[in-house]
Amino acid sequence: MTAMNITGIPVHVEKDTTLRVKIVDACGLTCTFCHNEGTPVTVDNRKQPLGEFTTAGASGRVSIYAATNGAGFLPAAVPADDEFGNVLAALRDALGFTEVHLTGGEPTLHSSVAKLTSLATHAGYRVGMTSNGEHGERVLPDCAAAGLDRVNFSIFGTTPTELAEVQHARYRNAKLAERKIATLKRSIATCEEHEVKASANIVVLDHSHAPRVHRLLDEYSPHLSVRLLNSLDHGSASIEAIERILAERGAVAEAHHITAGVSGTRTAYRLPDGRRVFFKQIRRVRLPETCAGCRFNNDTDCQEGFYGIRLYYDRTGRYHVGVCIQRMDLCLPVEEFLTSSLREEILDLREAEYHRLAARRAG
Repeated sequence: MTAMNITGIPVHVEKDTTLRVKIVDACGLTCTFCHNEGTPVTVDNRKQPLGEFTTAGASGRVSIYAATNGAGFLPAAVPADDEFGNVLAALRDALGFTEVHLTGGEPTLHSSVAKLTSLATHAGYRVGMTSNGEHGERVLPDCAAAGLDRVNFSIFGTTPTELAEVQHARYRNAKLAERKIATLKRSIATCEEHEVKASANIVVLDHSHAPRVHRLLDEYSPHLSVRLLNSLDHGSASIEAIERILAERGAVAEAHHITAGVSGTRTAYRLPDGRRVFFKQIRRVRLPETCAGCRFNNDTDCQEGFYGIRLYYDRTGRYHVGVCIQRMDLCLPVEEFLTSSLREEILDLREAEYHRLAARRAG
């Protein structure tokens, strides 16, 4: 890791070494803004021809990019077998990955999520997970025993009313949302009980979302690390709201963290009680060749930039590597990706960014 000092706080630069793996498509929520890791919702598209996937079907779930991103396969649950471990090892060796992050759908709904965790740890990875808290109380103890390091809980509402508001109209039920939030809190408690690090990601649209952030900090577990994410759709109103919330809490910036080779960046703040809060943002990072002619490559349409590599498993039993949830047509079967120019482009970007950012210290 390289550190430098900009505007009074240290800036830490590290290379991207994280692989995201969509292990299951099932989910018990119907959030109206879900990108579903770029893939169509399988249950709603089993009878749809390739290339004619629907973004919203009878399940009530959505995949907001599925109609336009050129997805060419339907996702399936990753099998907990030796092939999965071998694929992880091949990608580790080809790209220097050290961490695997399990996603979905909702990963705690995978029937063998603990076994997948074990396979990843045996392949030399540190293992994280993004979850909405479903079934966490039931499966996280076994995941912890298998080596799970941390869980990032996605917070879509801190009250039943808030959570219900962002669900499909059929599921805007406060009682159901109340049960979901109770399950989330039990999952957070399970992480603490089994010494798995827990953090909460919450998107702040504007300052009307300030009460939910304060509620998250005041009423949820004090051991929960909180990450505030700005909404690209809400522009400066979102950023200004987060800055105002941090000021309201008396937060002091401690350090800025940049991941070279991908678009993620975050600033760490310390609250008066010693608790740490992060402000996570997307910076403009593009693959120099692959993204150059993309129709989404502008400040309005490109939502993530190059966010990193994702691994998928399809219903025909094949693994795919993806580099953009808005351009699933760029996915390659894993064996093709390993020998492709795209792999070299990603490695070159990572190295070039790291050295450029590190050079600022010398300057």
